[in-house]
Amino acid sequence: MSAFLLRRFGQAVLLLLIVSMVGFAILHLAPGGPMSQFAASGEMSQEDLDRIAGQLGLNRPLPVQYAEWLWRMLSGDWGRSYRDGQPVTAVIGSHVGATLQLMATSTLLAMLIGAWIGILGTIRRYSLFDSLATVGAMIALSIPTFWFGLVVIYVFSVWLGWLPSGNRYTIGDGSLLNQIHHMVGPVMVLALVSTAVWSRYMRSSMLDVVNQDYIRTARAKGLSQRSILIRHALRNALLPMITITGLHVPTLLSGALVTETVFTWPGMGRLFLDSISYRDYPVVMGVLMFSAVLVLIGSLTADLLYGVADPRIARGG
Repeated sequence: MSAFLLRRFGQAVLLLLIVSMVGFAILHLAPGGPMSQFAASGEMSQEDLDRIAGQLGLNRPLPVQYAEWLWRMLSGDWGRSYRDGQPVTAVIGSHVGATLQLMATSTLLAMLIGAWIGILGTIRRYSLFDSLATVGAMIALSIPTFWFGLVVIYVFSVWLGWLPSGNRYTIGDGSLLNQIHHMVGPVMVLALVSTAVWSRYMRSSMLDVVNQDYIRTARAKGLSQRSILIRHALRNALLPMITITGLHVPTLLSGALVTETVFTWPGMGRLFLDSISYRDYPVVMGVLMFSAVLVLIGSLTADLLYGVADPRIARGG
């Protein structure tokens, strides 16, 4: 198990290094840049712009800038925001809680509803419910996140007036109930695709399990259908879902980016887009690396749990 974890950890470190190099190069080679914000005012001379570029370290060769940035990040200094001068870690820290709250709630909701639909679809295979669930999942996977978010805002906020149209809470009222009220809309949007994915994978996994020999043996012993599904089939069908949970983190992050923008949710996704528009490269790189770490933690956790559940994975068999 230790060799397996060390191998996966080494691969994760290498992948993080590649992500940082590609992200840093794309940001700094793209047109515009942080200096364009100062030049746009038209009130600064070229000497002033050169002085600011020197203070920010933007006049040095790109490999040197990357090496200095990487060393500072490994030392715990993620730099300071070009916008307000705050440490990048403080800027990310003030937004990460909102994103994790949104992701955790939508994931839990999607897992519960998706697993229920998948199990019921297995029990009632080829029934009307199973057909409607299949069609609904295909439609959910095809709907653009931003479009569904706008529909939710129009229907439940503008038309019915049931839900707030945005933000994390009402100014002056930060109670838990008020936050839950604001969270219903974005969670509904973010959980849509996840529910479809979970329901399809759960149905497929359950169908594979119910055709195994030990399930036939359980039926031959006279066990009830409920006992067979819960005590035998479900426990084994959940094993492949461990991997799906870890690999679903990138989808959640990309969905959160769009959802937070539509609902003006103050999370990392909205921070990322705002920082790109402002050319705030230290914050953009900080959010990029933090998101990459979250994705790799999800993948490594899935590998670890799968290795514990199935020792053959840890042994490389």
